[in-house]
Amino acid sequence: MFKIAKSNIAASLLPASIDIDTHDSDLLTQLSTSETWMGEFSTGVINLKEASAALHGLSSRSCGLLNLIRCYDRKDHDRILELFEEAATLSTSFCFSTTIVMPNGYRQPVFCMGESNGHDEPNSGSMMGVFVFPKSRTDAGGTTRRQ
Repeated sequence: MFKIAKSNIAASLLPASIDIDTHDSDLLTQLSTSETWMGEFSTGVINLKEASAALHGLSSRSCGLLNLIRCYDRKDHDRILELFEEAATLSTSFCFSTTIVMPNGYRQPVFCMGESNGHDEPNSGSMMGVFVFPKSRTDAGGTTRRQ
């Protein structure tokens, strides 16, 4: 489920720059970008925040599932579609990791965690979740670069 990229990210952290015992959210912000998202089953529309839409290569913050995943590593498409199909049929939680393949050759890791609910009546219900984008990305050759 997880992909590991070798990174020199630790080089950017100053010793004692963050007290990890008391500032978990600060460390998460230093190491990643995260944004919430929401999807409505009645319309099939997924609503993203600004950074998520940009990192997915979308010109609009609203999209359908196929537009959302088109930038993901092709080998992950079927697995991700299965997760979303299951979430659309019953209340569940899910997570996945993949890589966004950018037009410039960089590969941005992305983690998604979400849940679905409200399946009481036909065409009702929704999904919500969070995307986490580590602040590193790799080029086609596997070299990791800091964002």
